[in-house]
Amino acid sequence: MITLTLLTPLMEWTGSVAGLLGAFLLASHSRVSKYGWIAFLIANMAMICFAWMIQAHGLLFQQLGFTLTSCLGIYRARPWIPVAASIHSAD
Repeated sequence: MITLTLLTPLMEWTGSVAGLLGAFLLASHSRVSKYGWIAFLIANMAMICFAWMIQAHGLLFQQLGFTLTSCLGIYRARPWIPVAASIHSAD
């Protein structure tokens, strides 16, 4: 059984690594950049869990806001649509 003692650092490190991966993907400005938003969303979820566990209300509030921006990024990047089809979209 996983205890809170083991789960807290797991959420912290998952959030940190996923956040760095998301930043790297977006900064690479390549055809896989749009997946950075998904990595950010994973980081947000992990950090929300982490903040909840350690009762860090400021961090929790920040991550809830970042979750909204990640959802907006996913919506605008539309990673489920092939690149050729998204070129002709009227955004």
